[in-house]
Amino acid sequence: MTFPEALASAGAAVAGRLEAALAELPESRVRDAMAHAVHGGKGLRGFLVLESCALHGIGRDTALTAAAAIEAMHAYSLVHDDLPAMDDDDLRRGRPTVHIAFDEATAILAGDALQALAFDLAAQTGSAVLVRGLARAAGAEGMVLGQALDIAAETAPAPLTLDQIVHLQQGKTGALFGWSCTAGPVLAGAESAPLVAYAAALGLAFQIADDILDCEGDAQTAGKRLQKDAQAGKATFVSLLGLEPARARAAGLVSAACDALAPYGGGAESLREAARFVISRDK
Repeated sequence: MTFPEALASAGAAVAGRLEAALAELPESRVRDAMAHAVHGGKGLRGFLVLESCALHGIGRDTALTAAAAIEAMHAYSLVHDDLPAMDDDDLRRGRPTVHIAFDEATAILAGDALQALAFDLAAQTGSAVLVRGLARAAGAEGMVLGQALDIAAETAPAPLTLDQIVHLQQGKTGALFGWSCTAGPVLAGAESAPLVAYAAALGLAFQIADDILDCEGDAQTAGKRLQKDAQAGKATFVSLLGLEPARARAAGLVSAACDALAPYGGGAESLREAARFVISRDK
């Protein structure tokens, strides 16, 4: 099975677990909006949970529940990111964003409900440590902090430095990757340091790849994107490093992520493939 096939298979299994969880909720417009929000996507975070759990002998049902939790949390973050008060986006995953497909109030409530569902699912694993870790990864010392720093950067007197962007992305993107990659050892009560290091490199490589994708295409498209970011006072890895140095930085991070998996030997090959996928994807 190729990596894209494995990712798609894992995504379908996690989506099935999420659909089952949503089916347990009362019928409502909010539930419909939640279902709209979780539809599609790569499912990379859920895949990382499943592989992390497989490395540590965690049962499939528990692993799927934890994977569904992180995908629900990620979906909530996207619903709120897309709102007019945040990024004000009309499309997500090739479909109208939730506030466009429904309305703004329903989108806010759907995001709130998805966050609550994420904690419900995480609690079903029976690990209070895992639940607390999710709260910290998603909250004011993790993803929310990163988003707040990103918003503040738009009105800052000067663009962020490279170190500041790294710090921002460690929260905005990296925190949920960290939780996903360490779900297995947390549930097993095992050492998590190798997967902490893997996740840190993976999350940063993922964001650099996003910045590169934003600037790919013809020179005119890339130039317009860089100009738009500059006018908004927004610094990116590409604007600070340049396109080719950014590619090299991402490739180096992938190598570091793979090296961090050495203690697991060949058993972690799927995670190595995930790291390589992060910088080879086209969206």
